[in-house]
Amino acid sequence: MRKAVAHRLGDHVAVAVADLRPGEGVEVAFLDGSPPVRLEAREAVPLGHKIALTDVAEGEVVREYGEPIGRATRPIPAGAHVHTHNLRSLRWDFGGRR
Repeated sequence: MRKAVAHRLGDHVAVAVADLRPGEGVEVAFLDGSPPVRLEAREAVPLGHKIALTDVAEGEVVREYGEPIGRATRPIPAGAHVHTHNLRSLRWDFGGRR
């Protein structure tokens, strides 16, 4: 069963379509028709929140919808919950650090 959805191949994050438990296998569907991928949730990810599809380095721009959505404020391993504790929105980044 697919438990997360990403918009396109190359995105760093997918959105959980069910509550995810640590250690749970997660199949991710891509809306662009790319083949699904599987990963393991490293921590709890609530329904509607983001899960990292790949490792993201601190300071790296995070992409969703093929667009930059934020900057990692610390390293984010694949399968981790991505939220305000490790991602700063670019919407409020007036320093122009895109």
